[in-house]
Formats: sequence, C-alpha cells, structure tokens
Amino acid sequence: MREIVLDTETTGLDPLRGDRLVEIGCVEMFNHMPTGQSYHVYLNPERDMPEEAFAVHGLSAEFLADKPLFAAVVDEFLGFLGDAPLIIHNASFDIGFINAELDRIKRKAIAKERLVDTLLLARRKHPGVSNRLDDLCSRYVIDNSKRTKHGALLDAELLAEVYIDLIGARQSSLILAETGRSIRGVVEVVRRVREQPLAPRGSDAEREAHRAFIATLGEKAIWRDYLEN
Repeated sequence: MREIVLDTETTGLDPLRGDRLVEIGCVEMFNHMPTGQSYHVYLNPERDMPEEAFAVHGLSAEFLADKPLFAAVVDEFLGFLGDAPLIIHNASFDIGFINAELDRIKRKAIAKERLVDTLLLARRKHPGVSNRLDDLCSRYVIDNSKRTKHGALLDAELLAEVYIDLIGARQSSLILAETGRSIRGVVEVVRRVREQPLAPRGSDAEREAHRAFIATLGEKAIWRDYLEN
C-alpha cells in the first residue's frame, strides 16, 4: 500500500485570514516503509513574513520572493500525492492550508477521508502526555538533532519514522520466540531465503586462490567453516 507523509510550513496559523503556504515536504512510503522518493518545494506566499512565523521556520520573504507560486506547482504536487492516504501530524492544520490554496485556483479540495492524523494516533497511544513531533522522536529514540528549526521535508522524514513506530510496523519483521511455557523475549529476525541460490560469481582460479589464503590462517580459522567441501 502506498502512503504519503506530508508536512507544510506557513506564514501563520489561519488561512482564512490571509496566511499562506511557504513550503511543502512529502515522503513516499510503501507497505509502511519509506521508499526514498520525496517531493519538496518552497512557495512564494505573495505577502510578508511575520516575525513569529520566521522564528519557527527561518524562511524570509526575501528568500521566498523568487520561488514559484502554488498554481505553478499544483499539478506536480497532486501528481506526487496520487490517490494515496496522507499521513500528517495535526492534519486539520496542514490540509486546511492546502485546501485553501486549491480553492484560490478553483481546484478540487483534498478529501478529509484520505487523512491519517498521527497526532490523534499518538494521543490514543500515549494519553495524558505531550505528543509533539520532538516528543515522539525522543520517545521512539529517533535522531532529530538536525531539527533546529521546522522544515517541511525534514519533518516529513521524521514523521515517517514516528509513524512506523506508532502503528507497530517496525516490528512487523520480528517475532517473539516461545521457549518452554512462556515467551521469554527472545527476538528472531524473519529472513527471506532465495528459493534458488545465486550462482557463484568467482572463477575457479579465484576460488583456488581463496583456499590457499585460508590455509595460511591456521587450523582454527573461522573461514574454514565456510569452505566448500
């Protein structure tokens, strides 16, 4: 299953009062694992940058002045999203800004049914404590040392890691081995084995040279266990 982890940066808190998108970052996941594919763009908001917002993300009006308008990148952006579910932390905030931008250019809004809000997931799993992205990174021992300021792509990458832990997908390839009457916490990694082993790539001369080298290491060399009979 394809999913998109998404984050944005803005000029403020309310798109209905003129605040605009200034950055979008997306990370593609397949079967709950990042694929390495991403989408990232800075946007010209066509307005000033309030000091409060600049303090959060460090994006100045001068820096954004030559960046594209949302209308210029909308097709590329929506093409990357496709019809995949959208994984967003505090989803109502980000999707509110995205849909406001779409409305400005008379494009169809993104349906709320597509959203997976990791803030709600975290609140259910960890009630009564702070569930900001930084807090979740600390809770799941995810390195967020590069996050000195908010950045849409970096935050999306971190959220992808958090999401994997929130839904328990990181353990999907692990099983608890049962010993005797109870599970004693022994972890086995389930490894997939090729049905037909790959053919050796070394030549006969190379294999013979390897055998000769192993012979110089002594009778107890561990490499002897891997020599062909």
